[in-house]
Amino acid sequence: MAFGSQVPTVGIGELAPDAFILDVREAEEWQAGHAAGALHIPMSEFVARFGELTEAAPQDGKVNVICRVGGRSAQVAMYLVQQGIDALNVDGGMQSWEAAGRPVVDDKGQPGVVI
Repeated sequence: MAFGSQVPTVGIGELAPDAFILDVREAEEWQAGHAAGALHIPMSEFVARFGELTEAAPQDGKVNVICRVGGRSAQVAMYLVQQGIDALNVDGGMQSWEAAGRPVVDDKGQPGVVI
């Protein structure tokens, strides 16, 4: 799913195991399964909770934005780029993350699923 050259993207295989991940899916999606260690700020609450990202994000690192397939995360990544933040849309989202065999955990830290 291409969103044009203006939205920088990164493939799952290019992400380091310790990459900073911002998950912008809604609460029920997050609870079912997410990347361990990811920061969760739903897209619907993003502008109001923007300060949480600026506190948690690595000072000189990239913010890798993920959703289920890449649509919502592309919008948030573009917004972050416009704010001067080095943000990338994770190509294929959590569906690609799970398909690539990357670990998915639920909100209790147990093996999760992507919904």
